[in-house]
Amino acid sequence: MRRAAANLLARVSAAFDRLPIRTRLALASALLTFVILCGFALVVGSLTVHRIRSDFNTEVAASADDLSSLLHISVIDTSEGRRLVVSPKIDAYPAPEHAVIRVILSTSASVIEHTPHAPELDPPDGRITGLEGGVNVDGYRVESRAEGPLSTGGYVVIQYARPLSDVQPTIARVELLLVLGTLAGSALALLAGATIARRAMQPIATLTATAAEIARTQDSSAAIPQPEADDEVAELARTLQGMLHSLDDAHAETEAMLDRQRRFVADASHELRTPLTSVLANLELLAESLHGDEGDAARSALRSSRRMRRLVADLLLLARSDVGRDTPRQPVDLGQVVLDAAAELGPLSGEHELSIDAHPTVIDGDHDELFRLTLNLIENALRHTPPGTAIRASTGLAGGATTPGGHRYALLTVEDDGPGVAPELAPTLFERFVRGAGDRGGSFGLGLAIVRAVAQSHGGTVELENVTPHGARFVVRLPLASDLNDDGKDHRTPLEPVINQLS
Repeated sequence: MRRAAANLLARVSAAFDRLPIRTRLALASALLTFVILCGFALVVGSLTVHRIRSDFNTEVAASADDLSSLLHISVIDTSEGRRLVVSPKIDAYPAPEHAVIRVILSTSASVIEHTPHAPELDPPDGRITGLEGGVNVDGYRVESRAEGPLSTGGYVVIQYARPLSDVQPTIARVELLLVLGTLAGSALALLAGATIARRAMQPIATLTATAAEIARTQDSSAAIPQPEADDEVAELARTLQGMLHSLDDAHAETEAMLDRQRRFVADASHELRTPLTSVLANLELLAESLHGDEGDAARSALRSSRRMRRLVADLLLLARSDVGRDTPRQPVDLGQVVLDAAAELGPLSGEHELSIDAHPTVIDGDHDELFRLTLNLIENALRHTPPGTAIRASTGLAGGATTPGGHRYALLTVEDDGPGVAPELAPTLFERFVRGAGDRGGSFGLGLAIVRAVAQSHGGTVELENVTPHGARFVVRLPLASDLNDDGKDHRTPLEPVINQLS
């Protein structure tokens, strides 16, 4: 039993702890008020009921005294013998409704006179209730008064009684008022507690809203509102403000350090291009002039140097994107860029089936960066799909009335029917130095990071879409050039749709 009670108490406590603080404060206030009012009602109710009963008993005793002084008992001789006469008649006494009057001879316990339907008000043993004083008998308050002694011997007992039920309605009303008062007071305490709790928690709600806004905007320099009262909430606000200042300083220091690193990488990559160009030119001459093992060594060094040049170019492009350096923009036909990239990778496609569907799509951009974007997407498909896989690259226009504002945009799509991208790799696919498990080309893991950087620098986006039942589709959306006609075609550089099969 004790364990069950302890478990119930533990569950109630756990449920209470899961409630919001405002609700807990309001409930605690209402519960405390309810307990206080219950104690008050018990004390006041007991005192009030006792006073009502006491007043009722006093009223019955006063009526009994009044009746005793009013009635006269006399003994008269008749032909039948002596008998007792009560004057005036008890019916003439103005008694309240339900009041009972009896006149009894103590020696024989016989009733001399009584009101109609008067019940027996004596104890079960038949003895007359005390000659003086009051007592409760069978639901009545009985007051007895003795008159005598009589000349015939003994006393006459006058009984005046009223049913205790006469006072019950008053007691019931008092109890009802106390119960209603307790419930009403508890309800008011609940409402008042909720209002006070909401008012007390308002500074916390303001701090929470400010913190959420800072988290959304990532603006650690924002100011935390300071409460007027110098209390625990104000201390919390000051602590949060100090924490934000520290975070802002640390963020500024980190950004400054990262900016220096980006500029260093950009400058170093830029400076490495000149000596690498010279090294590549010399290695190309050596590879052509040398034969045998020396020629093989020169050609191996040439391949490594070309990979190094590619890495330096990738790092330079990413570094420029990081530091926000803008490159000159001019109208570029995205369809022609795809054809150029496919032509370069065609000899390297091996057993892959590479198809191109290029439509004239002109955007404002940097040709070299867009060429690198397209080259990386197609090369990524070649590298991560098995031989015999079909790879399709296409360009065109999309959007229109179905998009917000009715805007149209250029669309570059590269898809394959290979194994697709593993779900666990998809969230980090466009991060730097991320390489898939099936990478067989010895890449640096920068290709898709460059794709995203170039797309974003041109005001566009790149997304990965898994193809059902298998395969992967990379979709690049770029804003159109400002000088396109209403039909979405660039009439300055006409280009018919091209479908090439490169193997």
